[in-house]
Amino acid sequence: MLDVVLEGGHICDGTGARAFVTDIALANDRIARIGDCNELDAVARFDCRGLVVAPGFIDIHGHSDGALLALPSADSKISQGITTEVGGNCGSSPAPLAGAALAERRDELMRRYGIETTWTDFDGFFRAVERARPALNFCCLVGLGTVRNALGAVTPQPLRGEVLAGAQRLVRAACEQGATGVSSGLIYPPGSFADTDELVALSEAAVAARSPLYASHIRNEGDRLVESVEEALEVGSRAHIAVQLSHHKASRRRNWGKVHDSLERVERARASGLDVLVDQYPYKASSTGLDVILPDDVRVGSRAAIAAALADPAYAALVAARVELDYGGQWSEIFVASAGSAKNCVFEGMSIAEIARATNRAPAATALRLLVDEQLDVAAIYFTMCEEDVRTVLSYAGTTIGSDASVRATHGITARGKPHPRAFGTFPRVFKRYVRDGGLLSLPEAVRRATSLPARRLGLRERGILAEGYFADVVIFDQARFADTATYAQPFCYAEGMNHVFVNGAAALKNGSATSARSGRVLRRGRDL
Repeated sequence: MLDVVLEGGHICDGTGARAFVTDIALANDRIARIGDCNELDAVARFDCRGLVVAPGFIDIHGHSDGALLALPSADSKISQGITTEVGGNCGSSPAPLAGAALAERRDELMRRYGIETTWTDFDGFFRAVERARPALNFCCLVGLGTVRNALGAVTPQPLRGEVLAGAQRLVRAACEQGATGVSSGLIYPPGSFADTDELVALSEAAVAARSPLYASHIRNEGDRLVESVEEALEVGSRAHIAVQLSHHKASRRRNWGKVHDSLERVERARASGLDVLVDQYPYKASSTGLDVILPDDVRVGSRAAIAAALADPAYAALVAARVELDYGGQWSEIFVASAGSAKNCVFEGMSIAEIARATNRAPAATALRLLVDEQLDVAAIYFTMCEEDVRTVLSYAGTTIGSDASVRATHGITARGKPHPRAFGTFPRVFKRYVRDGGLLSLPEAVRRATSLPARRLGLRERGILAEGYFADVVIFDQARFADTATYAQPFCYAEGMNHVFVNGAAALKNGSATSARSGRVLRRGRDL
């Protein structure tokens, strides 16, 4: 007796091959048969005629680490067909935690989600995720910024000697406990204080622990984009580690078009034998903390310490003058996505220029005032990219898809602020805008980018392809209707056209509605990968 038969769907198997029509049978957590199942008994049958049946989508660049414990139903991700997410990106991960970094993370997760931080290492965090019973599969990188924080190495010098050896031990321990690789966030302190030699040494520690992936939010995505890509490629070459370039883009008008040069460097590296891919979300705006506008030498120390220093009017005036030199003329392109206090949440969805006019302050001073009020915890959306570059990166055969977002729902503790619409719309936007409407990618190729390509990159065993004996992570959608509905003005909107989502053989989404099934698993490198 089979559990489920998916009848007569258009099978896009994840390899990029042309779709074909047949049945798929699921038994327990596996794909039991691909072919005619008409004569086989099954508990349930789903009419998939006219629908696409594909492997579950893999979000190679997510940020759900703590949020997944608050929202294990993972509504925003399941609704767009994501069955596996990779966390721990951009140099920030849920572990290892120690000292002041542990106290700061405890405060952050309690304040944002009401979550008690009961772990200090990856073993403890993974157990916490398993107890939460997530709706999707989850694997995680170890963030090199988090490693530095755990050691108290927060001053602007590269690690050397015994401190570097200590960082290597933490990386090896995290990878031995199942971390998929390492990530760097080279615009965020203290990770930004690393030099190339430090990145190589810590990547070598991951390789030694058999977690050979280096994912990088590179040092600069604007004026020094090409040089920053070359640094990541150097890390890969010297450490003999695979490279993933995170959310690849060219920021600011004067840099538009540079993605042709950066992708040329990537392709040259691939031709020389380096294993390197890029990932992308299909939007012209990015989102990160508002504090990235601060000069590097200002962002030294804890959030509280930086905010306290900026509260001094004389110092704030000096910093504001420097910030204005860098961001003057762009304040109408930077929007506040979230500000936690009642005082400032009224500004969510407004640009810094609009807030400045409303508060009768200069724009740079306005931004600094927000950062002080919120202890630097202000999320922002930056409209700095162009559509031509988005299409160029997406058209590159080595580009995978990543939302760069955490799990959210339209209600509850995660339904706050005006977040980037990518949280709800990344994958359906690719299939609507760039497959159905724009013709940039074929349907089988778009499925490949979302499934087998990231699965191979991550070393996922028996996932990412529809094949007999593989895990039954399967999505069924109407390609004529599959579309994002989330916008910058109304970001809390689920995708349309996703009919069913199976995670390890259980239906997390059925007839377009979420179920109570939470059958996701932690995928530990070396054990589950």
